[in-house]
This record gives sequence, C-alpha cells and structure tokens, in this order.
Amino acid sequence: MVFVVKRCEWATDNLLKEYHDTEWGVPLHNDRKLFEFLILDGAQAGLSWSVILKKRDAYRKAFDSFDPKKVASYTRADMRRLLKNKGIVRNQQKIESAINNAKCFLKVKAEFGSFDKYVWGFIEHKTIRNKYRRWQDTPAYSDESKDMSKDLKKRGFSFVGPTICYAIMQSAGMVNDHITSCFRYKQVN
Repeated sequence: MVFVVKRCEWATDNLLKEYHDTEWGVPLHNDRKLFEFLILDGAQAGLSWSVILKKRDAYRKAFDSFDPKKVASYTRADMRRLLKNKGIVRNQQKIESAINNAKCFLKVKAEFGSFDKYVWGFIEHKTIRNKYRRWQDTPAYSDESKDMSKDLKKRGFSFVGPTICYAIMQSAGMVNDHITSCFRYKQVN
C-alpha cells in the first residue's frame, strides 16, 4: 500500500514541498526571521515564490543574514554591490525598499520591544485558523493584512501592500491557510 501525502496544491516541486512541509504556516516569533520574510515577500512582488526561494541563500549572503542593523546601515556602495548581484532580484526599488524597511523595522522594534509583538498584534497574538478546502478559495489579502499594510506604510515601510502583508502572515503562521485536507493543516497551531 502506497501512502500519498496530501499537500496544498502550490507545493509542486521539491523546494516548495520542503518549504511547505517545514516552514510555511508555522507560528514564527523570531524578529530576524520576520525581517527575512519582510524582505523576501517584498522582493517577490510580481514574481513567483519559487523564484525567491531559489534565490534565498543568495539573499542571505547579500543581506548579511538578514541582520536589520547591518542592512539599515547600507550605503550607496552597498546599493551598487546589490544591483550587480546576479543571485538576487536586481530591482533598484526593491533593494532600496529593503534598506528603508530595515530602518523602519528598527524603529518599530524600539517602540514595541520587538517586531514580533507589533506584527502579531494585528491578529491579537493568536493564529487565525482558516478552513479552506481548495487553494483557489484562499484570499489574496484580509482585513488584518489591510490594517497591517496601512500601518506599515504610515510608519514609512514600502513594498508592504495588503497582498504582501498577507503573504507574510501566511509565511509567519499568523494565519493557517493550509487547505483542510493537507497533512500540515492539523499540525500547525
């Protein structure tokens, strides 16, 4: 007898399956990892997540392991270096956004004690457990992601529209959007 693992439909190749099975939707309370998703989800705008996952290691190297203090101190020379890096998405607006968002991230962290406390506040610090049976029923954004987007923009962040914020919420386990038949649905709290 062959046991077939049922996953969310978007987990189609080995890289996406690994990400789906080990990270996506797992409640995340680590500021550096939250910063990583802020940068990666912003870089994804207009692209597929698969493209970004393939470039993830290059992003880690290029952006000092997603250390927000280091990224916030990047200079024009760092910007030129990043624009020449073939391992990442070489989009000037997205790179400028990453540097800007690092500065904003540090301000939020100083105000709230952690970015984790701030961002999880949009969902009252408890994972929203959705019950979608089909991936196509999963929304692109939610009221909470719209509120998050509005507040982040007010604080000076960029590349943080409601859809990107919802992707961050999914990645960080703020929402459980595994379809109900997925083996991860019941495993993720």
